[in-house]
Amino acid sequence: MSEDHHQNLYATEDFYWGREPNDFARRALDFAHGTSAIDIGAGEGRDAVFLAEHGFDILAVDTAANGLAKAMRLAQERGVEVRVREGDVNSLELDGSFDLVYSAGTIQYLHPENRERRFAYFQKHTNSGGVHAILTFVDHPDIPPAPDWSEGEFLYAPGELREYYAEWKCLHSHSLVFDDDSGGEPHKHAVEEYVFEKP
Repeated sequence: MSEDHHQNLYATEDFYWGREPNDFARRALDFAHGTSAIDIGAGEGRDAVFLAEHGFDILAVDTAANGLAKAMRLAQERGVEVRVREGDVNSLELDGSFDLVYSAGTIQYLHPENRERRFAYFQKHTNSGGVHAILTFVDHPDIPPAPDWSEGEFLYAPGELREYYAEWKCLHSHSLVFDDDSGGEPHKHAVEEYVFEKP
């Protein structure tokens, strides 16, 4: 999906992905600690707001301004504060470091040639003992590409993400296949989710 597509997707009054957090955000909370967090690919903010409700000073980043505007609205409705910033996972520049780096369903937009360099960059901007909670789409022999998959999205090989965290402790890993109907056509996704801790 392109940036313009997401802008249009989030332009409606309704929340495309809903207002309640992703199940992965709830699982990530079991491992997260500290106070500073970033949600890379925050969309309309449902996970960022959830983390703010649990005490995190969170920066929500997305390419779509319409999504970030709704994240601010949702935060106001829930009585919490979420900072927002437009940014692309391929070029995002960070000030300072975080205790939690969270991303659900966004790092497939990282160009393959950028992956090693960008993961190293996000790791550099993580406090000692901090965690990365990341959910990514992976290639699966029995699952065709989703109908709304775009040229700017790139599947990961199974287990590939773990390779970028060879020096970190893996606190949680889980693989699953789930049903989806985004784009108006039923399909399946294969994903892997991880929580890694920085030494």
